[in-house]
Amino acid sequence: MTNSRARETTEAIERLYISMRHLFYRGFFKPAGVSGETIRNLLKIINPEIYGSMNIASKLELNGLMYVLDRLPEGIEECAFIHLTSDEGFDKGSFEPIVPKKRRRNCYRIDEHQMNIEVLLGRSEIYDILTHLTFLFIEADKIRNLAFIQEENWKPTRAFKIIEEVVKGEKKFSRKEKEVALIHLSSLIGRTFDETLRAYNTFGDDDNPDRLFKIIYNLGKVSLEDAKQTREREIHFSSILRERVGHHYFGEKWANKVKEMLFENDLHMRPLHIISANMHSVKNVLYANNALKKKHHGDIDYKLYEDISNKKELRDKVSKYALDEGMIYIDDKSGSNIDVQIIDLSKTDLKNTPFNNSKFGGDDVVLVFDYAFGEQAFEVMDELLRPFDHKGEIYMMKVKSVSIMGKAGILAGGKGDIMIPTSHIFEGTADNYPFENALSLDDFEDDELQAFEGSMITVLGTSLQNRDILSYFMNTSWKAIGLEMEGAHYQKAIQVASKIRHHISPDLFVCYAYYASDNPLETGSTLSSGGLGLTGVKPTYLITVRILDKILNGNRKAINNA
Repeated sequence: MTNSRARETTEAIERLYISMRHLFYRGFFKPAGVSGETIRNLLKIINPEIYGSMNIASKLELNGLMYVLDRLPEGIEECAFIHLTSDEGFDKGSFEPIVPKKRRRNCYRIDEHQMNIEVLLGRSEIYDILTHLTFLFIEADKIRNLAFIQEENWKPTRAFKIIEEVVKGEKKFSRKEKEVALIHLSSLIGRTFDETLRAYNTFGDDDNPDRLFKIIYNLGKVSLEDAKQTREREIHFSSILRERVGHHYFGEKWANKVKEMLFENDLHMRPLHIISANMHSVKNVLYANNALKKKHHGDIDYKLYEDISNKKELRDKVSKYALDEGMIYIDDKSGSNIDVQIIDLSKTDLKNTPFNNSKFGGDDVVLVFDYAFGEQAFEVMDELLRPFDHKGEIYMMKVKSVSIMGKAGILAGGKGDIMIPTSHIFEGTADNYPFENALSLDDFEDDELQAFEGSMITVLGTSLQNRDILSYFMNTSWKAIGLEMEGAHYQKAIQVASKIRHHISPDLFVCYAYYASDNPLETGSTLSSGGLGLTGVKPTYLITVRILDKILNGNRKAINNA
């Protein structure tokens, strides 16, 4: 049964992406039209774990709603017209950019009816947005069907009238009256009072305490107007966006800027180690002890890194010290949303770091760049590894290693555990990328954390995975240990550059390691249940130290310092 459901899900995911791609090149669609209905039905067949009770008509999915709205611009629930655009100069007008809480993208409220969302990260971002919007439309139509009586010309229910009173704010509600309103809200959305109260407190803040009421009201209202055809919902893709997607427009600009900085600082002929990771862990491991005048004592100082995570003044001190000591920081303006740090190891004092026993004495350069998103990973890595034309001369990048550290969904363990891939399998295709990983289980012996080694699935979108397909990948001969969105794209670019196009030497080593941000097979541990918080400190820094071990020791066995 599970294998049958897995096949059905795989087919639905493929059809969903083909449909989305077709609509993208067509230029627009209506969520309530035939095309929108097709996408909606496919998402319902997939029934992703992250969207919880999406398929239950009488119950609103509150965790999924929070997850999606954190990644979409505030106020989108009020808009019937959503335009996906490229960077088309809206920032030059008087429009105030709206940046979603959990996605670094600029959005613009054009008027009361229209929201524009800038797409800079390629197809994966388009699919991600469309998937979230489809979930939002499903929930909105659910609210409409629960809040209005179609047989009586869409007459609002008593519960919806009370919600409308709260939203309009014409009457001051006492605490008791607000609780009564919450009881009506919980009845309408099919949730317990306790669940609704918790969601009310989670969605709201001091400036906008009634945000949950407003979201439910506006989703229902916009859906009703669509059903009555007084204001039909539409999604548009701008012609500029359609021209640019797939042409590495932003990736090329980003990579050229990085290479220019290497030239400007006379680092372009040095051995280069590329790390895709966050913007703090490599910097903190190499500079934090000296910056904060703390003596390193043999073990990895997780308490120090936790303190830095908690305190802005400590983060600022480390950043200032690192820049004073020669670290180069590139605040990305290309549109790729990927910042960069360049560290000259010949200028870096390792004595007061976890590598005080290292015999390293080279002039290697470490280039750390921020996380890419899905297919964007191929674009930026492919462009970065290309030879660079500088004043008529062609220079090859002297890449000695590429390391990828990221967050991933784990299938075998729990939040915070570590995954060491031996291959990346691209979901929905026969594409697979086996490789020799310089990191192994031996590098991650630890009393608190578990580490797992095996194949990993590079998925088309984390929000499309359900229990059946994940169980299939874990329990069959695939023996997958986790899922993420970038690995196959990175490895494809590395293999093309090193083995086919010979842009870089084939004599390089790669390090891949991920820490678990969630377990999508475990109820209450999916991405919609919240982030890792400080649980992520230990695996992040353990992986960082192990990657730097390999770089400083020429891919020999890691030094014993943990």
